[in-house]
Amino acid sequence: MTTDTLPKTITTTEQLDELLSRPSEQLIASMKTLDGDIMILGAGGKVGPTIARMAKRAIDAAGVSKRVVAVDLFPMPALEAMGIETHTCDMMDLDAVAALPKVENIVYMIGRKFGSTGQEHLTWATNVIVPYHVARAFTTSRIAAFSTGCVYPLVHVSTGGCTEDVPADPVGEYAQSCLGRERMFDYYAEEQGEKVVHIRLNYAVELRYGVLYDVASHVWAGEPVDITTGYANVIWQGDCSNQVLQSFPLASAPAKILNITGPEIISIQETAETFGRLMGKTVTFTGETNGIGYLNNSAQATKLFGAPSVSVPHVIEWIAAWIMQDGESLGKATHFETQNGKY
Repeated sequence: MTTDTLPKTITTTEQLDELLSRPSEQLIASMKTLDGDIMILGAGGKVGPTIARMAKRAIDAAGVSKRVVAVDLFPMPALEAMGIETHTCDMMDLDAVAALPKVENIVYMIGRKFGSTGQEHLTWATNVIVPYHVARAFTTSRIAAFSTGCVYPLVHVSTGGCTEDVPADPVGEYAQSCLGRERMFDYYAEEQGEKVVHIRLNYAVELRYGVLYDVASHVWAGEPVDITTGYANVIWQGDCSNQVLQSFPLASAPAKILNITGPEIISIQETAETFGRLMGKTVTFTGETNGIGYLNNSAQATKLFGAPSVSVPHVIEWIAAWIMQDGESLGKATHFETQNGKY
């Protein structure tokens, strides 16, 4: 996509889903050389449907024959209607996971974050036992495993964000369990040569969910915006999905780490003020910025895949218009302002 092909506003969920799942020319070209089918584990979540649809569209546009397999706990009729093969599976059941199709390329997207405080046992089970089952069952596959930038330490904005060389130092049980998820794949990469790339993401955004939506919704409601965590990285969910689906050739043993996010660090205060201007609202703030946050440096991904096709200012304008027209919300706050690791 280029700036001149982007719509000025997005008015329906159908238009939004089409735009989110639009494959890039680079992704379409990559499908012509990628060996094997693609399976998305956790395809019913926030990002999963986008990746499944995008994979199918890219394969069709490339004119090649590949299956796209979508797996989740519940049926996915909308994906099935697109010609995507769907399976329901309780991923806590090792035998059920082992019975899934043996597919060459896997996007692993299963994880638990919200509600972790007070339910730590469930978070650890989801984020560690399930990846163990998958890593054990698919030792000959290439796996692009979603992780999070929260496994890195909190850093000051002046650092420019954590590169892939920064050692993990997770804060709180959620982030610790996410590192545990990585380690399950690491074990099979080291011991059995499983090819893995860890996708450390901060943060995917679209019009119904994400850091920018959270800020905009507070502005629109006349609520103060918390700027304790005063800076963040974001990337349009469509660009994130395009990059993830091109990352299979990077999978290696030992596992590789790849940060995926936008190339810039945004100021939450400046972003809120921009929403205020677009929405005609007075903006108020709470908290005091300490310059610390979960910040990723995505220079490596930008070098590999190029700059995101949708800029942050463009997404801000879309979200402002979406909220003002009472567009749908997924109803899940990101809690990006959290620095104590409790979600």
